[in-house]
Amino acid sequence: MAPLFFGCTTVNPTIELAQDLIRIHSITPEDGGCQDILCDRLAALGFEIHRLNKEGVSNFWAEQPGEGPLLCFAGHTDVVPTGDLTRWHHPPFAAELDEQFLHGRGAADMKGSLAAMTVAAEQFVAQQSSPSGRLAFLITSDEEGPAQHGTRHVMQWLGETGRTINWCVIGEPSSTSSLGDIVKNGRRGSLNVFLTLNGKQGHVAYPHKALNPVHAALAALDQLVNTEWDKGNEFFPATTFQISNLRSGTGATNVIPGDLEVVFNFRFSTETSAQELQARVESILETTGLDYQADWQLSGNPFLTEPGELTQAVCDSVKEVTTTSPELSTTGGTSDGRFIAPAGIPVVELGPLNDTIHKLDEKVSIDDLIQLTEIYQKIMQRLVG
Repeated sequence: MAPLFFGCTTVNPTIELAQDLIRIHSITPEDGGCQDILCDRLAALGFEIHRLNKEGVSNFWAEQPGEGPLLCFAGHTDVVPTGDLTRWHHPPFAAELDEQFLHGRGAADMKGSLAAMTVAAEQFVAQQSSPSGRLAFLITSDEEGPAQHGTRHVMQWLGETGRTINWCVIGEPSSTSSLGDIVKNGRRGSLNVFLTLNGKQGHVAYPHKALNPVHAALAALDQLVNTEWDKGNEFFPATTFQISNLRSGTGATNVIPGDLEVVFNFRFSTETSAQELQARVESILETTGLDYQADWQLSGNPFLTEPGELTQAVCDSVKEVTTTSPELSTTGGTSDGRFIAPAGIPVVELGPLNDTIHKLDEKVSIDDLIQLTEIYQKIMQRLVG
């Protein structure tokens, strides 16, 4: 394991900064002062800081002045709620260390990555007297929440002010078994559907005087579950359909419900679109004669960064530090890359292991964070050094 302590008293700078961030209660959309710490560090390096807060969400854009291509590191300071505090073996905001791990909410998702990219920038600036390009940071406190006023808002401001990003690395925890084994070069789209099926409430002993929406919906739901939406392609798995919530009834055993609420989600590939999925679902519902209302909410379209300069720099940097040859992947949930990629920006995600994210006792390997700092610095050197 890489050394945690220099001499006897000084903690590795990445670990120390990660601890400072984890100790802040920044449950989404709260930032709690995390971004003040990061902005102070970046301002000390000469970065121009733009605070872009909106509707209670904290955002900032920091960039080095000058000319040349721009490499952006993106991330979020907000974390998901802790759940039952009594079930944590290490208090979620204590940032405790043991011989192997840094413990706490956000350790892996993604305050550890924020610390690694910040320290990497400090080391890069200290070592590069005349770089060929520039660094930037795009940080929000609205990634774990609705994501309405975070990265989306910053990207709008970048467009309005004529700023261009050449490459973007997001510090989401992409790794599965070992640091850097997976680099996300795309994400599937996500489409949520909130469906209300209308029936007629009545007494269970007189079904001819009522209309049970649960019974009426079964055939349509079965067809939706068993439909093949597409076959995917070389970059994306096939589109999936999953029911996440069903709610009906009054709680009484002798009442036929008057309506049924169904919530389902599509994770879809580039082989289809949100509009095509909506049309196919509505065709199935109307064919079965259901009386319904549907609220369609698109969280993000699929995006893909094809192998090229960015993916090569990232994979080469990972292999140089860890000897691992990364796999490019588009699996998993959504990320704020869905707001960045539509501007034509190559985007990848690289961060620590994701096995404890959003769970009780979230943690990150100390050694991995130190190596991640080195990887980020090498990416900087390859692209703008």
